[in-house]
Amino acid sequence: MGTTTRNGPSRGGRGWMYRAGTVLAAGVLATTIGAGTAIAAPAHGPVLRTPKGGYQELWVPSSMGSIKVQVQWAARGGSSALYLLDGLRAPGDHSQWVSDTDALRQFAGDNVTLVFPVGGHSSFYTDWKRPSSTNKQGTTYRWETFLTKELPNFLAKYGVSRTNNAIAGASMGGNAALILAANHRDQFKFAGSYSGYVNPTFPAWSEGMRAAMWDEGRFNVDDMWGPASDPAWSRNDATVQAERLRGLPTYVWSGNGVPGPADLRFGFGNTINAMGLETMTMAAAQIFKGRVNALGLGARVDIGQGTHTWPYWEQALRTSRPMILNALGVG
Repeated sequence: MGTTTRNGPSRGGRGWMYRAGTVLAAGVLATTIGAGTAIAAPAHGPVLRTPKGGYQELWVPSSMGSIKVQVQWAARGGSSALYLLDGLRAPGDHSQWVSDTDALRQFAGDNVTLVFPVGGHSSFYTDWKRPSSTNKQGTTYRWETFLTKELPNFLAKYGVSRTNNAIAGASMGGNAALILAANHRDQFKFAGSYSGYVNPTFPAWSEGMRAAMWDEGRFNVDDMWGPASDPAWSRNDATVQAERLRGLPTYVWSGNGVPGPADLRFGFGNTINAMGLETMTMAAAQIFKGRVNALGLGARVDIGQGTHTWPYWEQALRTSRPMILNALGVG
């Protein structure tokens, strides 16, 4: 849930893990490919094709207020899109997929629009029951509504399909991506989770989430899905809801907690934290794999070397890129 950024280690993993006594667990915006940053207004009248390539930043109306969305348009003006979701520390001014990975470069020549919603700090990209009662949050998070209604309706004005999309996320965003796809099959043709906690109803994991969300912004998990006995927890558990992924190309990746060369620049303390966090996502991935195998689903689950850091999620995205393009019909 806590992560390490390309430009330096984050405090998300270390803080809650040490203070809560549990193992369970923003860089500067990079120069982008194509056209320079711009604030775009929706096109008027029917639009048959998206802009051909280039990068823009959009401000999208929502029930939570105006939400910033970073976009790299499809190289040849195609209508399909890939939504990429951040982790627990999601910054308020940019997506870490843009600053901490080469996602823009990976898809620069592909006929698919990359969509990076900005924000969602400790939100799990879900619709909350009420504003967090422990940090004076003024607005109730409505991220599922935003990602499945308000944002696709807005992007449709630029020619982006409401129904031919893929979605993937890292850490906090991993389980969210699978659940959003499972509950909105008419919108998403692929779902991917990279180091996601894809079994949040596993015993005691709700308390791990409580500790993480408290450390990362003083958010109250009970205001999100209620107590652990609330049905909202099961609705938002990708392992419990795996049957709803039947027939959907799905990719789940987790590291095994063993560090590699990519961890060297983050230092010993942060690497130890990232190892512990990834050990938990590996357990979740194994539980998910057992579930989908029992159901006879075709989901791909990979467990490789790595820890809970962005370089490994960059590689996981690269590995799943052919699946994404094929699912969207642009491969």
